[in-house]
Amino acid sequence: MNNGRNLMLRGTFTAALLAAAIAVPANASEVKAPTKLVEAGSITYAVAATFAPFEFQENGKLTGFDVDMMELIAAKMGLKTNPRNMEFKGLIPTLKGNRVDIINSGMYIKPKRAEVVDFIPYLRVGNQLVVAAGNPKNINSTDDLCGLKIAVTLGGFQEGLAKEQGKECVAKGSDNTVVLTFPSAQDAALSLKQGRADAIFNSTPGAAKQVTALPDVFAIGGKAFGPYFLVGIAVRKGDDNMRSALSAGLKAIQADGSFDKLVVKYNFPLDATELE
Repeated sequence: MNNGRNLMLRGTFTAALLAAAIAVPANASEVKAPTKLVEAGSITYAVAATFAPFEFQENGKLTGFDVDMMELIAAKMGLKTNPRNMEFKGLIPTLKGNRVDIINSGMYIKPKRAEVVDFIPYLRVGNQLVVAAGNPKNINSTDDLCGLKIAVTLGGFQEGLAKEQGKECVAKGSDNTVVLTFPSAQDAALSLKQGRADAIFNSTPGAAKQVTALPDVFAIGGKAFGPYFLVGIAVRKGDDNMRSALSAGLKAIQADGSFDKLVVKYNFPLDATELE
């Protein structure tokens, strides 16, 4: 499913992002707050809380890796946080409209997005198949999905992966995949739990959370696979003051070990912090 040219371009793009982030000095005792904020004393951020374990709602409360991470970064600056939960499609327009300071929502860094916002990368994620406990269909790779039903979130990145796999099945003379789309990742998971789907395409952190939370219901189907993407905090294009401040805050929580504690807390894959 990987295209060599696309991977080469993505590698070049990733290297440029990392170089920009690394260029910012960060001493935990010298983290300065951004000079301009939507609300004084707080980092106001846009988030779509439907992407566990990055951000989700539990008992009516916003939680997740990104939520905790931004609390830590803001504290380094002497600021509070002011999250604004919304649909994913509204994140970038809200940022560009100056209604929030940043986007903090597990956003995959893609070239088209980087044309309109700037990013601070902090994690790397791949893709994983989640199957029913016991793996009754013996699904151990994407090649085993031909003729099976795959549940995905409508409009999500994994929907494209599932459809692309179907084309590969047909090209090999096998049955096409049946791609079932749902409004949210939770709905897709429910379809697998109820036996209406055979597998789910999920992010590597999302898959780990599903299986850890419900080991009697879900299991991992095979090894993680690409394409791999960096995940980043988004700021307005050209807002170097905000980008520098957040980069410094991120480096500070990485230096004091609190970032790594979040990786463990949310059971992220060990290679998630390997950005190269």
